[in-house]
Amino acid sequence: MAKQYRVNAFVRINNAMISSLLRLGIKVGSFSLLTIRGRKSGKPIATPIAIFVQDQKRYLVATYGVVNWVSNLRAAGGEATLVRGRNTENIHAIELEPESAAPIFREAVRSGPPGIPTLIFLGYRALFVFPYLNVTENSSLEEFEREARGHPVFLLQSTM
Repeated sequence: MAKQYRVNAFVRINNAMISSLLRLGIKVGSFSLLTIRGRKSGKPIATPIAIFVQDQKRYLVATYGVVNWVSNLRAAGGEATLVRGRNTENIHAIELEPESAAPIFREAVRSGPPGIPTLIFLGYRALFVFPYLNVTENSSLEEFEREARGHPVFLLQSTM
């Protein structure tokens, strides 16, 4: 049984470091700052997030389940902003059905986000991703489809 995701000190420090680097215009792997209007406060909330690329399409994969950025993105109708380096892009995120999300989710779990060294990704995945999933890199597509019901995948489209 997978653990319920909770933000801990490591995550807070990691997010703060990556956010600071991204705000300074320094590119960090495939990370971007995802800014969404808060569903309760209405204020913009920025979260560093890895963009997964497959077949020249970009995706957000919620490996930790329905966390705040997912709920905010749903409440905002998929409208958000991505900042990468000095580039700002308005996006529309479309939540995929589990059947469509499963192969993307599986590939994201297997290969990780582009630009992250393999050794770092494998360690991070073992320690900080797999404990929150009921699948492994060798699980079937059907198992990933079941898992995608609680770990949404969003297709990103530029609105500029």
